[in-house]
Amino acid sequence: MDQNNFSNFESQSQKLPNATVVLVMGIVSILSCCCYGIISVLLGVVGLYLAKKDTQLYNENPTLYSNYNNIKTGKILCIIGIVLGALYLMFVLFIIATFGMEAFQDPALMEQKMRELMGQ
Repeated sequence: MDQNNFSNFESQSQKLPNATVVLVMGIVSILSCCCYGIISVLLGVVGLYLAKKDTQLYNENPTLYSNYNNIKTGKILCIIGIVLGALYLMFVLFIIATFGMEAFQDPALMEQKMRELMGQ
């Protein structure tokens, strides 16, 4: 009899609509943090927005949905992706401001400017 009640509960619970999307966006946000940081920040923000929508949906009726852990994990991954992307973006802007765009695009010129900066 307990088995029947459990199977009835399983058939009634649904999956949150954006849980997998939020999880994937969080992972891709972390993986793309070295693409000048812009893609990572954008994916992280969109993932957080979708996570907020699903969290509100879950909070309205928590017994109806079964995959809230994916939302929590995806949220954490999105936040990590945003932080890494923002740090990398600030690093790129610092390098461009310090050495110029020409040095940023030419590794030999960047090495020469770094040596000048270090006093070698």
